[in-house]
Amino acid sequence: MHRMTSVSLFYFSALPNRFWALSQMGLAPRRVAGTPGLQFFKFLGSGAANGFGLRPNFSVYGLLGVWDDEAAFRHFWASNPVAVAYRQRSAQNQTVFLKPVMSHGLWDGQNPFVPTAGFDPQAPVAVLTRATIRLRYLWRFWQFVGPVSADTDQRPGLRFAVGIGEAPLVQQATFSLWDSGRQMIDYAYRREKHAEVIRKTRELGWYREELFARFVPYHAEGGGFFEWDDLGTKSKPD
Repeated sequence: MHRMTSVSLFYFSALPNRFWALSQMGLAPRRVAGTPGLQFFKFLGSGAANGFGLRPNFSVYGLLGVWDDEAAFRHFWASNPVAVAYRQRSAQNQTVFLKPVMSHGLWDGQNPFVPTAGFDPQAPVAVLTRATIRLRYLWRFWQFVGPVSADTDQRPGLRFAVGIGEAPLVQQATFSLWDSGRQMIDYAYRREKHAEVIRKTRELGWYREELFARFVPYHAEGGGFFEWDDLGTKSKPD
């Protein structure tokens, strides 16, 4: 058994499909629970401004899953009524396949990402961060998000980044893809604005629960959100 993680992103263009996708945030989890081979999953919404804004984005949604193996994901993707409906209703969808490298912290009281690969700072890396923000720190937290989000624009090595979450304002997550672990580390710990947020997090205890995980992105399917081939190199434009 080779446990893997999938992150699927969906873009809905037609208004009826956007309403449908919003309704699935409450309905779909009950229909997916108990799927064979699915160890952990989250349906996720996104915010405006590439996912990092206070206003919700009713066009983009995500599904994160931790699977016993890739075969379990593919069976779900091909035959589960929820997965089929998401594919058929979305104008674009893309899935990236991930092997966990390291993970610390908790998500709903557990850490679902068991490392199955080693970290190579020269190779592509995906990063997932997730936190439940303490209510008394909501205003301070969102004061910092805007400048940090803007600071990621045109950052060397950043292929893709989106802010996603289970609940608006309070339960937030980020997912990003980088050309190399070295470039990701350079941004996370040496870029002034991002380093300041890390310091504030440690000093003030913004989060009631948090998790940070790194992954090897080894394959991607579909399109519309980022360019990525199996070697982790930029796809050449047509």
